[in-house]
Amino acid sequence: MSLSIRKAVVLGAGTMGAQVAAHLAAQGIDVALLDLVPDGATDKSVLARRAAENLKKMKPSPLALPELVGTIRPGNFDDDLARELKDADWVFEAVLEDLAVKQALFARVVPHLKKTAVLSTNTSGLPIAQVASALPADVQRRFLGTHFFNPPRYLKLLETIPGPHTDLALLQAMERFCEQVVGKGVVRCKDTPNFIANRIGSYGLGKALSVMQELELSVEEIDALTGPAIGRAKSATFRTADIAGVDICVKVAQNLYDAVPGDPERALFQPPAFMKAMLEKKWLGDKTGIGFYKKEGKEILALDWKTLEHKPRSKPKFASLEAAKDAGDAGARLAQIVQGSDKGAQFLWQVLSATSLYAATLVPEISDDVTAVDRAMEWGYAWGLGPFRLLDAIGVKVVAERAAKEGRAVPKLISDLLASGRTSFYAADDKGATVFGPTGVTPLPPRDGVVELPVVKARAGAVLKKNAGASFVDLGDGVGLVEFHSKMNSLGTDTFSMLAHAAKEGRNHFDALVIGNQGDNFTVGANLMLALLAAQEEEWDELELSIRQFQRANMALKCADIPVVVAPFGLTLGGGCEIALHGSRVRLSAETYMGLVEVGVGLIPAGGGTKEMALRALDRVAGVEGADAFAFVKRAFDLIAFGKVATSGAEARQWFLNPADSVSPHPDRLLGDAKQVALGLARAGYRPASPRAGVLALGRPALSIFKMGIYNAQRGGQISDHDALIAGKVAHILCGGDRAPGLVSEQHYLDLEREAFLSLLGTRKSQERIGHMLKTGKPLRN
Repeated sequence: MSLSIRKAVVLGAGTMGAQVAAHLAAQGIDVALLDLVPDGATDKSVLARRAAENLKKMKPSPLALPELVGTIRPGNFDDDLARELKDADWVFEAVLEDLAVKQALFARVVPHLKKTAVLSTNTSGLPIAQVASALPADVQRRFLGTHFFNPPRYLKLLETIPGPHTDLALLQAMERFCEQVVGKGVVRCKDTPNFIANRIGSYGLGKALSVMQELELSVEEIDALTGPAIGRAKSATFRTADIAGVDICVKVAQNLYDAVPGDPERALFQPPAFMKAMLEKKWLGDKTGIGFYKKEGKEILALDWKTLEHKPRSKPKFASLEAAKDAGDAGARLAQIVQGSDKGAQFLWQVLSATSLYAATLVPEISDDVTAVDRAMEWGYAWGLGPFRLLDAIGVKVVAERAAKEGRAVPKLISDLLASGRTSFYAADDKGATVFGPTGVTPLPPRDGVVELPVVKARAGAVLKKNAGASFVDLGDGVGLVEFHSKMNSLGTDTFSMLAHAAKEGRNHFDALVIGNQGDNFTVGANLMLALLAAQEEEWDELELSIRQFQRANMALKCADIPVVVAPFGLTLGGGCEIALHGSRVRLSAETYMGLVEVGVGLIPAGGGTKEMALRALDRVAGVEGADAFAFVKRAFDLIAFGKVATSGAEARQWFLNPADSVSPHPDRLLGDAKQVALGLARAGYRPASPRAGVLALGRPALSIFKMGIYNAQRGGQISDHDALIAGKVAHILCGGDRAPGLVSEQHYLDLEREAFLSLLGTRKSQERIGHMLKTGKPLRN
């Protein structure tokens, strides 16, 4: 069964409803957003209209592109329900978390639904069977729970919960649609209290609050312990609560408390006294401007939970975290941290071990599948490791033995695993991946459309070539992959040589190439530390050779005999953007933050990025009579000189890429999608590009205009003298140099890039900017 969902109607323009509307609109779905008519309102659709407009102000932005707001039709339940519902393919309800309210609204909705429309509710804990009970039988077949997580653009999880009469074929089709089109990580849940993620997440928060008070730790200390240090989101515990809403966190936990009278850990679902006081004061987080954190001017204040006062944030330090920071990945760090003795180590051991053991007691009650539990927590709460992966990382036996010594019960699932002779929930060998669950060991099924790179690389002979910075891998089906794997995927000579090798040798092994990886980010750009050290040692010949090597590698990609598809995601900065600019096609993740940011460290893009921006600007007006080429080159100048970074894949495509490039809504499907794009190009009879010889250079007239603008900005105090120097270099390259207008070669632009980069790197102020960025992570204006 397949679903064609072209139009969605979102019922309820609250925080979640409006953001889901924005997310659906970003996927090209026709969206109407409806809400109640307020008493005495002259604009009957004011709630929906205001909610749509407020999307522009929200941080982080729920909009992939600002203009998407204009595609969302606001309306109201009185005037627009019948008109909007009659041809809606999906009706998504996100009103108040109240059974009577939802059922009353459904009574108004059902008469206007078309016979094939899917109806779903976004509840975080109400039993789906109860919500569905008042619906007609034919509608119950098309009804399910669709639980998005806030903010829906950034949190991947969508829990689907079938009702007792939901058509399973329709459910599967809806799940496929939400994976492939909406871009969500779908986890099917049983209809149990708070489903999977909020059941375990509420326990984790309750345990964290309890241990925080016991050890007398601060809000800032807990967020330092539960953020990136252990592989979780930067928002950690309390910033996440502010985003989700303190009231929502309490209500979800309270619902759970009421729904699980037999749960021995039930007391943890009751909020502590200070959180009850926060509710009374309306300190609900972002929605009221004050919660665990409060912004005063430019300063962020943190709540002192003992006094209920907001105070300047401290900078927590824990010896256990400091000692483990270079231990490896999040799992390795955690395994080391929990062996420590300071308060940070005590907190993490108590909270993480208890949460994982609690999750183990809930299988198979909430799910028959430990993988579903892990994915729910990793995708919905941005935990780097779900509870069972966390147990594997620390050591299942280690956790079980230590917990038993502390007098805690070891869940049957864990005892069964250890009794079987197995030491971890997950395992992989050349025969494939397996997982241990309630029924024993089962194969870990592949996810449709998802390339699991560790599994691919585990195949004999899959890694064709490898160095410290990158690998050349056989992805299968005639496609090769260049994978980056240096620290933060920074770019250096190892990466450049692997790119060049793949471009040259790829045709001997493959029909197409993909440039991608599955790290935290595509790449943060060039290795600045190595560049700074080489400049300070005045190793100019080596630096010029390195730049030439990068330029040649990118040109080799651009002119390769087989198609090269670049698959960027996350941070795609500096040289990462330049690599993308040289691909035959780009298939980028919906969450790609791309920019040519070199000016921030006193340099210019010199891997062919400035050249490509010039060529693309000029190509836009080629053959168009009367077109103003300078306006397009000026746009390229602004992107480079101001170091602009796109805030989404859609925006990156608008700013830097071509109309033929495309976006993958689901991040896990990115490599698989890129592989299919590459194969499509190969099968269509791909013809390689050649280095261009007759490229227009706007020359001195355009350069003079740029110089005048830079001079005025400098005189007006808008930019420093060094900013002016850098901007002048960017303009010089984009105009093809200080020369008469005419035709030049592509190599001419590359030579100008290299010369400008080296001259700037030789200045004291650029070296100061690089050093400051390496030390603080922030740009220096000098």
